Amino acid sequence: MSRVDDLAGDVTVLILGGGRGTRLHPLTMRRSKPAVPIAGKYRLIDIPISNAINSHMQRMYVLTQFNSVSLHRHIGRTYRFDAFSSGYVQILAAQQTDDGSSWFQGTADAVRQNIRVFQQLRGEYVLILAGDHMYRMDYRSLLADLIANNADIAIGVMPCSEDEVAAFGAARVDDDGRVLEFREKPATPDERKGMEVAPDLLKKQGVHADHPYLASMGIYLFRKDVLIEALDNDLVDFGGEIIPAEVDQRRIQAHFFKDYWRDIGTIKAFFDAHMDLVQLNPPFSFHDREWPIYTRPRHLPGARLNRCCFSNVLLGDGSKVEDATVENTVIGVRGSVYGATLKRTLVMGIDNYYPSAPAGSPPVGIGQGSIIENAIIDKNARIGRNVRILNADSVENADGDGWAIRDGIVVIPKNAVIPDDTVI
Repeated sequence: MSRVDDLAGDVTVLILGGGRGTRLHPLTMRRSKPAVPIAGKYRLIDIPISNAINSHMQRMYVLTQFNSVSLHRHIGRTYRFDAFSSGYVQILAAQQTDDGSSWFQGTADAVRQNIRVFQQLRGEYVLILAGDHMYRMDYRSLLADLIANNADIAIGVMPCSEDEVAAFGAARVDDDGRVLEFREKPATPDERKGMEVAPDLLKKQGVHADHPYLASMGIYLFRKDVLIEALDNDLVDFGGEIIPAEVDQRRIQAHFFKDYWRDIGTIKAFFDAHMDLVQLNPPFSFHDREWPIYTRPRHLPGARLNRCCFSNVLLGDGSKVEDATVENTVIGVRGSVYGATLKRTLVMGIDNYYPSAPAGSPPVGIGQGSIIENAIIDKNARIGRNVRILNADSVENADGDGWAIRDGIVVIPKNAVIPDDTVI
């Protein structure tokens, strides 16, 4: 076993459960961002947990605060390591203590309020992850970069374009990958000035010239003693405050990541990620035997299909689709579609086969003659007969009775009822 593999087992992993997730509303109306269902059967939190398991870093804590009931339930049902394993996934919920009674004020404050938990654990490294990103990463490569460069902190960075970097923290590095400067969300040309990566380093890293900036991925690996010292203040956010403050004090190493990565922070990003999944040759796939993404096991029957036409579809377990035309669409577990046409749509599915029904409402699922395009249908929604969800007027943002439009995408919230013949 290599030194990195040996040390990986002693890394403490902290996964941030996220705040209110307002940009992902109404999907976060009843759940936290990491609990949002993706890809027909998973939840966002499954991705960082699975990456950590596959990286042999199996001591994990999930820090939660907002709308966390479904997240707690999912983790409790899913991640149960056997008696002969040292692995675990534990919840650290915001709580009142003798040291304080406030909610988490930011990412760094969430870790600070739980510092006693990991301070006493064996091992000298702490890995901090976001719970709402879609990617595959072997975190041992991050650990190897930190050790090889004798760094105090290593951060994951993604080469990106000028337009993209405005939404993230930006790192400026030297030829050896040491972070020399860190700016949070540089939105204007003046704020981005001087942050470009040197052409020779781009070439060395195999990065195309139209991606001259380095965006922070929200992945931070600290030496434990460094993290404890870095949190000995009132700073509340890692990207906006802790990392910029530490640049001049510590050696921070940038770990270049050039594979698929998406920050699922907005409705458009969430929708586009699912459209990536249904491509003929998807840039990211859950069908990877070497690096599986885990989730809660369900004892469901196979999908039942009758007289359907499918093209580029992901179909969840236990779903029933009849007399339907479905293109570029994801249908989640127990999804129910009868006689409808779906194009570029995400149907999250149904929580159970016999949900309670409001008097006079349509059956759960999508009804006969309905046509839906460019939409997200959250769990347990009841779409009646001959409904048109098309956003024919190309409205960018709007709210209605049982629906919302965000970035031109129609969202039907969880448990919503859309009566027969409705046009959205």
